Amino acid sequence: MNKKKLVVLLFSMLIVLAACGKKDDSSSSSAKAGDPEKLYNQKCAMCHGSNLEGGGGPNLKSVGSELSKEDIEKIILEGKGNMPGGVLKGKDAEAVADWLAEKK
Repeated sequence: MNKKKLVVLLFSMLIVLAACGKKDDSSSSSAKAGDPEKLYNQKCAMCHGSNLEGGGGPNLKSVGSELSKEDIEKIILEGKGNMPGGVLKGKDAEAVADWLAEKK
């Protein structure tokens, strides 16, 4: 791989990671607490796709057939791989985990 392609790849990865980055703005969130689809669209869709199809992050269309609600919530809270922890917290993390666990 030549240097130009490597720089473009690294820059692209940096943008994806920044978009998924940790930001605590729960007090100014426009989604109602506990509205999992709106929370997902605001905090997760940039990496996991607006239709759960994946992109920078994995496809989540059938995540509930692979992981329990508790496992999903743990990943949301603690992070995994390139995904940072704490993108959602508390009741918001629980609501999104419950919603995603239904995706079979």
